[in-house]
Amino acid sequence: MAQTMPKEGKFELIKLPYAENALEPVISQETVALHHGKHLQTYVTNLNNALTGTPLEDASLEEVVMKSQGGVLNNAGQTLNHNMYFMQLCTPCDDNMPSGKIAEAIDRDFGSFEAFKKEFTQKGTTLFGSGWVWLSADKDGKLVITQEPNAGNPIRSGLRPLMCFDVWEHAYYVDYRNRRAEHIDNIWKIIDWKVVERRMEHGN
Repeated sequence: MAQTMPKEGKFELIKLPYAENALEPVISQETVALHHGKHLQTYVTNLNNALTGTPLEDASLEEVVMKSQGGVLNNAGQTLNHNMYFMQLCTPCDDNMPSGKIAEAIDRDFGSFEAFKKEFTQKGTTLFGSGWVWLSADKDGKLVITQEPNAGNPIRSGLRPLMCFDVWEHAYYVDYRNRRAEHIDNIWKIIDWKVVERRMEHGN
């Protein structure tokens, strides 16, 4: 993965590459404003405060996730996870499907996009409590799907994360209330597969 470095000793809230209302109707402007501007900002602020004066103060975000525990890990993991989540989203498209090398890799390792989508969705709907569902590549380049509770990130298991769905309630409750499955079903319309493919090929 490309390394996310602090600027002058501090991590910053990422800037979205789209307007707050660009994901509607899949995700509302209100949810994006709260999720990005409030929740993620809080994780970033808490992480910076927790790192001050520690050996990891000048480390990359990925290194902090790999080497920390407890509250530092929670805030570092949530910062990294949300960064990857928000940067992989795009304007809704009803027929949104991968193409090119990422599509070939999905067909190779899951049999078809529909089989992959079914397994990924199932793991998203059955993850108990709060957390994330990830598509990652292992050291041999094989694609795998993992459930990560709370602030978990696959890099701690030696995987290269490519795509994630946030299944914490704050990601969808304003728009879907407790209908997590409906939320997950709609997210497929806003995945920027070019970003996922770039992560697979170049790590960023």
